[in-house]
Amino acid sequence: MSKDFNIHEAAFDISSFAIQSMLYEVACAPSPGLVSVISTGAHNDMDHYTFIDSTCALIKYLTLCVEEGFSSKNSRELLKYIRPIGIEGEKQMFKKTSGINTHKGMLFLMGIACVATGKAIHDKRQFADIPGIIKDMCEGLVEKELYPLKEEVKKYGSLEELSRHRRLSYGEKLYLLYNTEGIRGEVERGLPIIFEFALDFYKENSCLTQNDRLVNTLLGIMQYSEDSNVLHRHSKEILSEVQERATYIISIGGMNTAEGKQAIRDLDMDFTNRRISPGGSADLLAVTVFFSLVKEYFSTNNLK
Repeated sequence: MSKDFNIHEAAFDISSFAIQSMLYEVACAPSPGLVSVISTGAHNDMDHYTFIDSTCALIKYLTLCVEEGFSSKNSRELLKYIRPIGIEGEKQMFKKTSGINTHKGMLFLMGIACVATGKAIHDKRQFADIPGIIKDMCEGLVEKELYPLKEEVKKYGSLEELSRHRRLSYGEKLYLLYNTEGIRGEVERGLPIIFEFALDFYKENSCLTQNDRLVNTLLGIMQYSEDSNVLHRHSKEILSEVQERATYIISIGGMNTAEGKQAIRDLDMDFTNRRISPGGSADLLAVTVFFSLVKEYFSTNNLK
C-alpha cells in the first residue's frame, strides 16, 4: 500500500549529503581492511556494489529522518519517533543485500545525524548547536539500554545463559564483555570524536585529493575509535593494535608522505589477510563528511 509524504526541500538536501558521504566512504582506497572500489578488504560476502545497493535502499529512510526533525517535538522525543523509520530501513537494507549487514550501524548513526540536523534547521539554530541536540536526543540511552544487562547476567548466571534466552546485539555483548558503551555512549556524549577532532582534521587535509583526504581522515579516526567491529571480530588487544598503528602512520604523515602512503598500503594488506575490519571507524568517517557538508550548507544558506 502506497503512502503519501510531505517533505521539506531541505530534507532532500540534507539526506543527499548523507548518501554522498556514505558513497564517499566506500569509494576511498586504500582503506585498511575495508571494502572499497578496488578491494573487498577483510570481507568475503560483500563488495563495492553491495554497498551501493544498500546505500540506495536507505535514501527514503534517511530523508524521513531529516523530515522528522522538522517538527515542534522536543529534542528528547525525537529518538523514539525515528526508531520505526530505522527498523523499516534496516529491513529494506537486508532485502536489497540478500541478508548481508552492510549499514546497520551506519543507519543508526546517520539517522541520528539527519534528524538532529533537521531539528537545527527547523528551530533556526546554529550548526554549533547540533551536538547539543544529539545529546538531548540520546540522553539516558546507555543507562536505559545497557546498564540493565548486568542484572540480567546475574539473573541467568552467565552471559552464555543470557544469550540462550534472548538475542543480544553486538553492542550489548561488547558492553558485557568489555564494559564499552560503543556507539550508544558516543551519541549520548554528542559525537565528540567527530565534533572535537574529525571535522577539524578533515578540513586540515583539504589540500589532498578527495580520495587521500578521506583515507587520511579514516586513519585519524582509527586512532581514537573504540571500534565495535574490531572488538566483535577480534579482541581488545587487536583494537589497541589498530589504534597504535593508526597513530604511528599519522605521525609519519599519513597520505601526505610517501612513507605514510606505503605504511597504509602495508596496513591494508595486513588487515585484509587477518580479517580486521575497522567498520566502526568507517561509519564515523561517513558522518564526518556528512557534517562537513552540513556545515557548508548552513554557511551558504546563512543558517549559522
